[in-house]
Amino acid sequence: ESATAFGCLVSDMWLGEFDYVSPEAFHSVFGKRYPAFSRRTQHDAQEFLICVLDDLHEAFKEVRAQLCQERASPAARTSTRSIRGTSIITQLFEGQLSYGIRCLTCKALSDRPESFTILSLPIPSTRVCSLQDCLECFFQPDMLTRNNQIHCYWCGSNQDATVQASITKAPQIIIFHLKRFAWQDKHRRKLSTTVCYPFSDLDLSPYISTSCCNNTEYSLCAVVNHAGDLDYGHYTAFCKHSVTKHWYSFDDAQVTKIPDSAVQADTAYLLFY
Repeated sequence: ESATAFGCLVSDMWLGEFDYVSPEAFHSVFGKRYPAFSRRTQHDAQEFLICVLDDLHEAFKEVRAQLCQERASPAARTSTRSIRGTSIITQLFEGQLSYGIRCLTCKALSDRPESFTILSLPIPSTRVCSLQDCLECFFQPDMLTRNNQIHCYWCGSNQDATVQASITKAPQIIIFHLKRFAWQDKHRRKLSTTVCYPFSDLDLSPYISTSCCNNTEYSLCAVVNHAGDLDYGHYTAFCKHSVTKHWYSFDDAQVTKIPDSAVQADTAYLLFY
């Protein structure tokens, strides 16, 4: 299964016996489960990552639930239901948003929770902006009017409202997807905006609910880059070694050590903190 193939891939990488490791075996097994990714054509890295995380979550969730079931006494086995939705993937990557929806007529406030593993951030500029600008754009309140009105329980009818997201559970590893592919004049195009992102001390406290007690400061650990346009391109990655703290560039079979200054790139597409 793909989880086993992924484990072998990670093991080969950390053994350090080769200059580079090919993910061919993992790609072959994964492609059988998700045929869309079996073809050697251009795919979206964010969509691929979502599928990989979901697949690993399902595999590890089943194993954990089975182990807990075997260890539990007959009287306690019903309690394992509460952990069937968790895995090492959710522990590391899953966060939770709360969308606060306020009726503009009666001012009643309701909350709608939503789990996430990747936050897709709009890019509010066509030339230069910061990651904080993207975050502020994502978390700013929106108006719900006309066809987007809510049905207010207290008013008993459709009403204009505002909605604003906040983080109620901050994940250990937070992944940002920069929405570089956008619609403009009925045509989809890629935004080549320079997005400046911090390497350390990324403070998410302005966007985190007061009920959240998680750590709110993050450091960059990896970047996925996309060079090219809508229908063609090339993916590379920058990763920070967890022990030496050095940065490395992964470009197919070329793995090279790079200076910190090279990690800030205009091609950044996914950011891992």
